[in-house]
Amino acid sequence: MIRNFFKVTYRNLLRNKGFSAINITGLAIGMAAAILILLWIQDELSYDEFHENKDRIYEVWNHVPFEGKVSSWNSVSALTAHALEKDLPEVERAVRLKSTDFLLSVGDKKIMKTGNAVDTGFLQMFSFPMRRGNAATALNEMYSIVLTEKTAKILFGNEDALGKIVKIENKDNFTVTGILKDLPGNSRFNFDYLLPWSYSYLRYREGEDLGWHDNSTPTYVMLKPHTNYAAVAAKVRIIKQQYDEESKKMKWELTLYPLSRWRLYSSFTNGAEDNGGRSTFVKLFGIIAGFILLIACINFMNLSTARSEKRAKEVGIRKVVGAQKSSLISQFIGESVFLALLAGIVAIVIVMVSLPGYNQLTEKKLFIDFSNIYTWITFIGFILFTGLLAGSYPAFFLSSFQPVKVLKGTFKKTNALITPRKALVVLQFTFATILIICTIIVKQQIDYARERAIGYNKDNLIYHFLTGDIPKNYALIKNELLSSGIAKSVTRTNSPLTERWSDGWGQNWEGKDLNDKTTFDRYLADEGLGATAGLQFIQGRDFDLKQFPSDSTGLIINESSLKVMKFKDPIGKKVSDLGVDWHIVGVIKDFIFTSPYEPTRPILICGAKSSFLSFNIMQIKLNGGNGTTKNMEQTAAIFKKYNPDYPFDAKFVDEDYARKFEGEKQQGTLAGLFASLTIFISCLGLFGLATYMAENRIKEIGIRKILGASVAGITTLLSKDFVKLVIISFLIAAPLAWWAMYKWLQNYTYRVSIEWWVFVVAGFLSVVIALLTVSYQSIKAAITNPVKNLRAE
Repeated sequence: MIRNFFKVTYRNLLRNKGFSAINITGLAIGMAAAILILLWIQDELSYDEFHENKDRIYEVWNHVPFEGKVSSWNSVSALTAHALEKDLPEVERAVRLKSTDFLLSVGDKKIMKTGNAVDTGFLQMFSFPMRRGNAATALNEMYSIVLTEKTAKILFGNEDALGKIVKIENKDNFTVTGILKDLPGNSRFNFDYLLPWSYSYLRYREGEDLGWHDNSTPTYVMLKPHTNYAAVAAKVRIIKQQYDEESKKMKWELTLYPLSRWRLYSSFTNGAEDNGGRSTFVKLFGIIAGFILLIACINFMNLSTARSEKRAKEVGIRKVVGAQKSSLISQFIGESVFLALLAGIVAIVIVMVSLPGYNQLTEKKLFIDFSNIYTWITFIGFILFTGLLAGSYPAFFLSSFQPVKVLKGTFKKTNALITPRKALVVLQFTFATILIICTIIVKQQIDYARERAIGYNKDNLIYHFLTGDIPKNYALIKNELLSSGIAKSVTRTNSPLTERWSDGWGQNWEGKDLNDKTTFDRYLADEGLGATAGLQFIQGRDFDLKQFPSDSTGLIINESSLKVMKFKDPIGKKVSDLGVDWHIVGVIKDFIFTSPYEPTRPILICGAKSSFLSFNIMQIKLNGGNGTTKNMEQTAAIFKKYNPDYPFDAKFVDEDYARKFEGEKQQGTLAGLFASLTIFISCLGLFGLATYMAENRIKEIGIRKILGASVAGITTLLSKDFVKLVIISFLIAAPLAWWAMYKWLQNYTYRVSIEWWVFVVAGFLSVVIALLTVSYQSIKAAITNPVKNLRAE
């Protein structure tokens, strides 16, 4: 029986090589695309799932009422961790985290690396595998350091790094007390080393000197086993109010946010978790994977049922000699599973070839673990599912033929208005058209934001962190850059122009509404920021400490700030913030500080006297007439001269700004890729159907040609039915795509309008693609010699 099954399947494959190739190719591409998407989804769902205590770990969030709405963010006062451990017996431990960029030195080896300063319980809360050392005690001493394997290898080569000395910032000696296995890609944490929080506090007085009013410290909590979350959440909610009277007046609340939701959610609207975050994309990509696989299966169904006439007599004879319907269903489903197996093997090859490029596109390190038994079980299940999905309808369709009608040749329904085959073609092209429309609108949105006026000149603008001896030698570096003609202007700021590092509320000015709780972005600048960044002044002037020493307490505001403050003549007006009375010296046009998709917020650019903010960045406007390579080489030489122990690591502002579009660009690229695959698979099936249709109508075409039909007339006759189906697909797809894109665009304040021409272009493309697919076979059939086709008659 089994031997007969394989013999029949093999003969059918050989007898119909073209259709078998189309079936296997379509299924393989669909399966490969689905596997790639599912690998991405699996990676997203697995973020930080490797921590042993994952069900007991939470992040502390702020929820604060402002102007009738609740703002939420995930960094709190540095005092919160101690208060939680002291006041709540349900809390097993709480840890804080601060990101640091330090120079690590071992002998002549000097590298800049990013790490975290953390409380001692960090490695007991989070299960990062230790290669060497004791996780419970590794961070107990102030001058201890834990390295990742990669960092240890860079510093010490193949030597055992445990117990060795690493110098930080050319000042403090640290003993290596632990070696961590390199961090997995599916974790929110990304560091090269860990330092004790006690060292961070010693160096910076991190957050604690500002008490409960500073809210910049990520804090994590691990509850004791079997703790009632609802009970402890109620206590956490009011803990800040118990320590700070102002927080009590504001009804400032803290919440515990579970680890399982960090990656996919972490998005709040008015204090409540919304449907934002990456979960939307995970669901969307899951739907896309399902549809691509479904479209590939639809091809199989269409081609299998299209060939029903060729298999009909086989079915009729089998039934006459006693075959049961169930055995025929088993035969046909078995054939589809066998084809799915062949397609699955081809799909794995496609996936392995595609993974390097796909990883680069998605910025992940996806792989298939062939050594894992569950991988094989999943793969076999995937093949069975695909085979059953693709073969179920053809199996029941073919096995339902009645022997008498089949053998008389009267079983076909040739003129049915609606057939399953037509419905499947419509479904295929509906999804393809939706993806075409979505891809066009996503690209429009990216271009719209990219072309938005930025408010400053990012060309030839670089910045460098004030590392090592740069703060001490800043004046010398600045003078040499300017005198040598490398730079046109140089200034210092607290952060890059593309990043907000500080914001706050509670400022006071003349005529302020007592109910005003506007949050202002804060920026610290030395003299010459306007010239360096190309800011556009609409009133007043830039900071100039040489001519106006009082500019150290000067303030530059943007248009949005002026609207809030409602000054008619702002120059000279006082604004109090963080214990300093600033005086306004200039007003600039709004510039994009954070997201190009969001409205600009009020900004206060403070003079050099700020005690809260500090200079961290050196901004340099290069001389564009020298050429970028020459400028960078000479700039690097000057930095090396005055800061020899630290690597030169300047960054271009225009590159930083371009990175703001990477998320949407990646979505657009993936949407375009999936749209292309969907269209290709759909066209593959359409090509197969057109080929079979031309074969079945070959004698009709011959008779029409003898009676005088033109090639164009016959081509139109053979193509029009397919074009009708594609037009129906477009009519279904257009409103669905509009609704999906309308919802997506609501995530952006600055967004493109959905134009009518997008749908016209998408519909036109769909029709053209369908015509190009079927016209080859139609024209081939139309130009064939009718004598040759009718010779058998």
